[in-house]
Amino acid sequence: MDERTQNLIAECERQEESCLYMSTTIFEWLKSLRRWRFAFVVVPIVLGGLATWPLLTQKTELEWFTGVCALLAGLTPAVYKALELDVNLKALASTAHQFKILQDRFRQASRVTALGGFDDFKKEVDALMERIDTAREGSITAPERFFKKAQQKIKSGDYAFSVDMQQTAAPLA
Repeated sequence: MDERTQNLIAECERQEESCLYMSTTIFEWLKSLRRWRFAFVVVPIVLGGLATWPLLTQKTELEWFTGVCALLAGLTPAVYKALELDVNLKALASTAHQFKILQDRFRQASRVTALGGFDDFKKEVDALMERIDTAREGSITAPERFFKKAQQKIKSGDYAFSVDMQQTAAPLA
């Protein structure tokens, strides 16, 4: 295999790893955002219901409780917005999905397409690079703690395929 092909394979492997980290980071971030969204959307509804429940509003000794419920029901959406937790979860999930697809495509290019002619391999990699540029256009910047979680998850072997482990464990002939 010539040097150009080897260099292009190395680049595909870098891009594959980059996509793995990006998709895993976004998936970890999404899990957290979904929990926060539940807390900041459902809880105010429940608090608003409690604040206006006739059984509670008729009891003067519970005025403080219904007042606190009403206050929290009103403040919670503003806090949610101020903390910028109202990101578009569907768009974020779509971006993670695109990076996961690209991860697979770069792996296939480095392990399969690279075995053919260099021109076909280069053409495939160029097309993939255009796709990754498009996926990166949103400039998604996940909080650092989710990147750290993704690193731990990847290093623990959560994304290791048993077929790859069998190939590396098999003695070379």
